[in-house]
Amino acid sequence: MERTTLQVTGMACDGCEQTVTDTLEELEGVSSATADHEADEVNVEHDGVDDATIVSAIEDAGYEAAD
Repeated sequence: MERTTLQVTGMACDGCEQTVTDTLEELEGVSSATADHEADEVNVEHDGVDDATIVSAIEDAGYEAAD
């Protein structure tokens, strides 16, 4: 299992955190995701998912992401 931490901007509340978490946990290979709007980051535990796929999913949900 691999762990990736990404900077995510645009999250302003707990609802934003939940949106990012739910979006990432829908990806095949992601076992868990934890978003923190105060730290502007998300931690993702995954297997076989590249960072570009994770970043793309976050951006599709309406947020900006960078590793």
